Amino acid sequence: MKLLGSTKIIVLFASIILLQNCTKAAESSNQAPPAPELPVYTVTSSPATIYQEFPTALEGKNNVEIRSQVDGYLDKIYVEEGSFVRAGQPLFKIDSRSYGEQVNMASANVQAAQANIQKAKVEVDRLEPLVAAKVVSEVQLKTAKANYAAAVAAAAQAKASLGNARINVGFTTIVAPVSGYIGRIPYKKGSLISRTDPNPLTLLSDISEIYAYFSLSELDFIAFQNKYSGASLEEKLKNMPMVELVIADNSIYPEKGRMSIVDGQFDKSTGAISVRAVFPNTQGALRTGNTGRIRMPQLFSNAVIIPQESTFEIQDKTYVYVLGKDGKVSSKPVGISGKTENYYFISEGLSKGDKIVYTGLGSLKEGAAIHPKPISSDSLFRAKPL
Repeated sequence: MKLLGSTKIIVLFASIILLQNCTKAAESSNQAPPAPELPVYTVTSSPATIYQEFPTALEGKNNVEIRSQVDGYLDKIYVEEGSFVRAGQPLFKIDSRSYGEQVNMASANVQAAQANIQKAKVEVDRLEPLVAAKVVSEVQLKTAKANYAAAVAAAAQAKASLGNARINVGFTTIVAPVSGYIGRIPYKKGSLISRTDPNPLTLLSDISEIYAYFSLSELDFIAFQNKYSGASLEEKLKNMPMVELVIADNSIYPEKGRMSIVDGQFDKSTGAISVRAVFPNTQGALRTGNTGRIRMPQLFSNAVIIPQESTFEIQDKTYVYVLGKDGKVSSKPVGISGKTENYYFISEGLSKGDKIVYTGLGSLKEGAAIHPKPISSDSLFRAKPL
């Protein structure tokens, strides 16, 4: 009987221990998981410059179609395609023999007209004393004077024809109206050239300066007007900083350009207005027909800067997780005034010194507690330049 009682006591004691262990296990399973350790970025502010980019088409300062002003066979070609020529340099020669003969004929007509003037003058001089002596009627003298006036007029007409013939001879040598680069020459020596040909002899491009044309939307144009000081559009353009040109290989053209003109009206079909920037091209690196992108700077004197990784979007609004003093995070919408490749510039919603979660936002919920791991803005900017 004593042995049986001891056994009961042991079984009861083991049951109590087992119950305690189960209770502890249940309590452990009901405990929340530990707060995650996440990097936290302290919002900074500093002067910064961002760029708006617009696709652009480039044109030379002057693009001149070289055409013949006379008809004839192409006798000589003095230049090569792609060569640089200076204003006044001969480019082409049209066969001038027929035009030279026209000059000779016109010159002979001038001499004949001058001889007719002398003949008419002799007749007038002969009749004047006879009319004074009333030997012949005054009508004859008037007729002689009229013939003299007609001879003078005919001589003037002959001189004009001579001048026109000489101009045509001059047109047979086609010279460069401006300095620039020769384009393609579709005609060869011996080709019959006409003033009415649809294709020019060549295209001459003056590229000492390059015009970069691009378009601003109505909203961009309004923002541009509000951004820069000045009573007129011309004054606003003068107060605008220089712009940059990104060429086809994504490198930045070494010379900066200035804004020059704005079109007089918006294009109804596109809702945009054309703008021109002028770039110096002393080395001739840019040509008509090149494409690129205009980089228009926007200056911030004290921009609030956050990494783009620190944001998320819900229904076209941008949010960040802000860390509170209690160690918990809360979502907050922010306004964006500009951006670079890696950063947003904040116009509202955050201030310098606020702490936001840098990465790992996908696992966070409103009010979640975290263990912050501060990251240095200097190290972040070194790894991802502004």
